[in-house]
Amino acid sequence: MNIFYRQRFVLAGLCCAIFLSACAQSAYHRLYPIKSEMVWPPKPAQARIRYLGSFQRPEEMGIEKGFLSRLGDLFAGAEERHMVRPMAVVSMSEQEIYVADPGARGVHYFNRKRNEYRLIQQADNQPLPSPVGLARGPNHSVLVADSELGGIFIIQPGGDTASPLVLDVRLAQPTGIARDQATGRMYVTDTAGHSFSIFDQHGKRLKQIGKRGNGKAEFNFPTLMWLDKERLYVTDSLNFRIQMFDHDGVFKGFFGQIGTTTGTLSRPKGVATDNFGHIYTVDSLFHALQIFNDQGQLLLNIGRQGGLPGEFWLPTGLYISENNTIYIADSHNRRVQVFQYIGGKS
Repeated sequence: MNIFYRQRFVLAGLCCAIFLSACAQSAYHRLYPIKSEMVWPPKPAQARIRYLGSFQRPEEMGIEKGFLSRLGDLFAGAEERHMVRPMAVVSMSEQEIYVADPGARGVHYFNRKRNEYRLIQQADNQPLPSPVGLARGPNHSVLVADSELGGIFIIQPGGDTASPLVLDVRLAQPTGIARDQATGRMYVTDTAGHSFSIFDQHGKRLKQIGKRGNGKAEFNFPTLMWLDKERLYVTDSLNFRIQMFDHDGVFKGFFGQIGTTTGTLSRPKGVATDNFGHIYTVDSLFHALQIFNDQGQLLLNIGRQGGLPGEFWLPTGLYISENNTIYIADSHNRRVQVFQYIGGKS
C-alpha cells in the first residue's frame, strides 16, 4: 500500500470512529443528565419541589458537535465548552437557555432543539468581563448586565454577539436586570450606587430609586431583581432582606432579617416568583434555596453545602419559567441545577 492510499485509509478510519462515537453517545443523552425522584419535603409530607437534574456542558443537554467539528478537534485540539462560574440564568423555553458566566467571560447559549451551543461575547471576540444579570428582552432577545463594563448589552435571537444598549446615564455597577414585556420598561440595580433605575424602551431613565441606608426604599449593595405581573422584587443583599415595589417603583414592603437559622437571610442573591405567588430566594452563604409565601413566611428550605444533587456551593442566580421550572446558577459547582415546583398553592 503506497503512502497516498495509507493516508486515505487512516483518515477514513478516523472519520468512521468519530461517527460511531457520536451515535453511541447521543443515544444516552437526555434533557438533563441525571433523573431522580428526589423531592422536598420528604415523605410522608406532600412533595412541593422535584429535582430534575443539572448541566455543565452542552453535551449534557444533548447538544453534540457536528462531524466537521469533531474532525477538527482531532487536529487542532478540542474547544473547551463548559461553565466556569455561572452567575445568572434565563430560559426562553425548555429547549433554549442562556447562562451568564464571568469565569468564561461571556454568556453560554444552549439550544437543544437546534443542536446549537456557543459562547457569546462582544463583537471582534472582545469579552464580556463580568456578565452577572440576565433578562428576557424584546422580540425574543436577551438583556445582559455587565458590572465591570458598567453597561447593558443585548443579544438578538440567533445572534453571535452582545451589542451595547445606549442609556442616557452611566451606571456604576449594574447587576440585576428585569424588563416589563407589556410596557418595554427596563429595571436595573446599581450595586455600587445603592439604588435601582427604571428606563423606558428607548434607554431614557424615568426614575432612580434609593440611596445607601436601611430604611424603606434604601439599600446596602442591592444585587439581583425579579419582575412579575404585580411587583418588582429587589435583593437588598447587605441589609439581608427582599424589598418589594410596584411597577412604578413605589415601595410596597420588605421581608427578611440577618441570621444563621433557616428562614433568616445571610447573603441573599437571586430572587424570583412562581405562578402561585411563592417567593424564592437563593442564599450564597447558606448554600440554599428558601421559599416564602407572599407575606414573607418561610415555607420550605432546600440544600446545604456540597456537590451532590440538591446541594449548592455559593449559588447566585435564579430563574423560574412559566411552567414553574426553577433554574439555579450553582456558581462554585460550575453548573446549573434544575428543579420544578409541583405542590400547587400553599
